[in-house]
Amino acid sequence: MDLILFPDALSPTVAIFLLLASAATSMLTAILGVGGGVLLLVLMATWIPPAAIIPVHGMIQLGSNTGRATLTRHHIDWRVIVTFAPGVIVGAGLGAWLLVDLPAHLWQLSIALFVLYLCWGPTLPKASFGPVGIFVASAITSFISLFVGATGPLVAAFIKQIHQDRFRTVATFAAAMTLQHAPKALVFGFAGFMFSDWLLFILAMITCGFAGTWFGLHVLKSMTNRWFGKAFNVVLTMLALRLLWQAAASAGWMG
Repeated sequence: MDLILFPDALSPTVAIFLLLASAATSMLTAILGVGGGVLLLVLMATWIPPAAIIPVHGMIQLGSNTGRATLTRHHIDWRVIVTFAPGVIVGAGLGAWLLVDLPAHLWQLSIALFVLYLCWGPTLPKASFGPVGIFVASAITSFISLFVGATGPLVAAFIKQIHQDRFRTVATFAAAMTLQHAPKALVFGFAGFMFSDWLLFILAMITCGFAGTWFGLHVLKSMTNRWFGKAFNVVLTMLALRLLWQAAASAGWMG
């Protein structure tokens, strides 16, 4: 089976644009903590066939988050990650077993409202961030991630409630999303998705993303935790409002 850098579904011009977008969106996530993955998903959805969007985006995000977690490994809260990992296994396993089609407006509305609550509502009870709370959050978002690929803002908002330090937030979020994207290769591989058709393109996207992450982390060093916190909430709010708009469109509430 021949491997090609640019899949047949993409023209060279579009593929190069997406490679540049991978670098730019990874830089955005490294600087602001969140947003790059969703933005890249939106751009990819414009040109990549629907059946390939979630698995290809998932593999790119796996590489991107692994790179960011590696570069910030000294800041990762391993207590959170150790508790997050079992939830990923349970959520991904349940999702792979059920293989359900979730109503788009249902998950869009749910994620958006909860992200807005985590950003601007009262702080969740301390018990929510204990082992049980982290496990439940991990299982739910890992389950949904197999079908929608847009749970990053929810995971990011949850982790931001645990840590106020910008590097701890970025590093722990990267490690959590690495775990959450990892099962996608197995699940979609068993489902018959031909990753080989996209392999070199995925690797090129990951490489460009690593370069963007490296640059973005250098910018992050110049920020204060206070500025980072405000920018983080603003970006999450914009993503949540976009999801609300999508939910309204999906459910036909916009006429």
